[in-house]
Amino acid sequence: MTIRILQIIPTLVRGGAEKQLALLATGLPRDRFDVHVCVLTHTGPLESTLREAEIPLSFIDKRWKIDPFAYWRLRKEIKRLQPDIVQTWLFAANAYGRQAAMSTDVKHILASERCVDPWKGRVQLSIDRVLAKRTERIITNSTGVQEFYVERGLPGEKFVVIPNGIRPFAPAETTSREALLQELKLPAETKLIGAVGRLWPQKRVKDLIWATDLLQCIRDDTHMLVIGDGPQRWRLERYAEQANVAGKVHFLGERSDVPRILPHLDLLWLASGYEGQSNAVLEGMSAGLPIVASDIPGNRDLVVHEQTGFLVDVGDRGSFAQRAQQLLDNPELAQRLGAAGRQRVLDEFSVEKMVARHASLYEQIAS
Repeated sequence: MTIRILQIIPTLVRGGAEKQLALLATGLPRDRFDVHVCVLTHTGPLESTLREAEIPLSFIDKRWKIDPFAYWRLRKEIKRLQPDIVQTWLFAANAYGRQAAMSTDVKHILASERCVDPWKGRVQLSIDRVLAKRTERIITNSTGVQEFYVERGLPGEKFVVIPNGIRPFAPAETTSREALLQELKLPAETKLIGAVGRLWPQKRVKDLIWATDLLQCIRDDTHMLVIGDGPQRWRLERYAEQANVAGKVHFLGERSDVPRILPHLDLLWLASGYEGQSNAVLEGMSAGLPIVASDIPGNRDLVVHEQTGFLVDVGDRGSFAQRAQQLLDNPELAQRLGAAGRQRVLDEFSVEKMVARHASLYEQIAS
């Protein structure tokens, strides 16, 4: 007898939580699990991934921050599906989804906290604490996220840490470094530093623009590729112009061909002020890149300092530039750190392990 699981998430954009949900939903064995996905607010590129895998989808069309009509539509959908387990992802779905599941007497309710969330105020944390009382387990991807929420009053004994999973890196198509540089209209001797992620304050991309400015004081061959989009893009583009590095910082926007670009980078930067567990770092490590990342809980779970990359203090633009210079000046060091990072991903952060850990938890709960 299969276990019916309803996964509820706000959107299907290419965010970290959304990618993990798609990998999980498509990876769970069909002979043991009947998986459905309910989208609370709006769709995104990952809808096609789920449809190709024939995962049943439903859309609630939540339009406002407080939307009672969406709540009743969600409640109706849960009653229709009668799932054995409801799992919710991110704050909006954690709030609406858990309350709707409780009101329809779903036996097993799980929540997912995917990131350290300093933006949450008293109201949001109060909602988290109240709903946690009737939540069977709270799944998170790192010990840092668990510690953050336990310090804010959530029950530590309900947390289960399941690290993110990533597929072994395989370029979607073969592109030479020379061809990529020609496409970007950059000289053949260019050194490439990547920054991948949504362009909003959490990611502190401004620090990396500043670090690029510092690097150009000591070398003229370095360019940063910013892959991703978001509400801060126009501000960051303007900042790059004001810092006189517009010719060194290239905003590539949202890309579906990141696997084509990654192997031609010399290193990857991540300056975030807070994270859960960065998919960008995992993807960079899987591609064999040395990582220079901010020293925060989520990143410490991934980057082993001086073994797979370097951890630097949040906001320390000089150290980002210094560590990048160290790697660019020493290709053997960069290759050694990158190879160690790739092996770490293969050993500890596979999709298969992530899916198996969820499957084991579901079966334990359902039994």
